[in-house]
Amino acid sequence: MAIRLGDEAPNFQADSTEGRIDFHEFIGDGWCVLFSHPKDFTPVCTTELGYMASIKPEFDKRGVKIIGLSVDPVADHVKWSKDIEETQGTAPNYPLLADPDRKVADLYDMIHPNALDTLTVRSVFVIGPDKKVKLMLTYPASTGRNFDEIVRVIDSLQLTAKHQVATPVNWKDGEDVIIVPALSDEDAKKKFPNGWKTLKPYLRLVPDPR
Repeated sequence: MAIRLGDEAPNFQADSTEGRIDFHEFIGDGWCVLFSHPKDFTPVCTTELGYMASIKPEFDKRGVKIIGLSVDPVADHVKWSKDIEETQGTAPNYPLLADPDRKVADLYDMIHPNALDTLTVRSVFVIGPDKKVKLMLTYPASTGRNFDEIVRVIDSLQLTAKHQVATPVNWKDGEDVIIVPALSDEDAKKKFPNGWKTLKPYLRLVPDPR
C-alpha cells in the first residue's frame, strides 16, 4: 500500500555508510529528510548529493537529520563519495543507506515501474518528530531536485505545527502568514493580540508569530 501524508513512516533496518541504522531510532525526537536517488556514479545524483552536503548546516539548525538511499551497496557509496567531493566540493556528510535488495525502496514505494523498473525515482520524504510523514515529493530521474525548496517547506511545517497558521504561496521564512479559517476572530485576538490584516473573512494575514 502506498504511503500517504499523515501515515507513520515505516521503520526499517539497513546498512549505511555510517553503520547499521534503525530508521526510527535515527529520527529520534527530531525531524528527518529521507531521499532516494536512482543510482550511484550518475551525473544528476552527484550534483544533488554534493549540494545536500553543502547545505547540511541549514538542516542542522532546524533540528533535521538527512539520510539518503539507493539500491547500490555501501562499498559503492564510499567510492562514489570521493567523486562527489572532487566534483562538487563537499562529500556526503550524512549517511547513505544501501538497499540492494530493494526492501526499503519497496516499503516507501520508491520504484515506479513505468518510469524506472529497477531503480529508485527521486523521492523525498519529510518526517516529523511523531514519525508521521509530513511531505512527499517525487521527481523523474532526469530532473535534479531543488533542495532549497525542501528547506523552505520544513520552515513552513515547523511553524504551522506550533501555531494555528498556514503559509501562502511562495512564502519564505519571516514573511506574513495566514490565520487558519478554523480559528475564530475572537480566539485569534488571544493568539495574535497585535492584530492582523483582513483581506477577506477567510483570508487574514498576520506577521510571523515567532
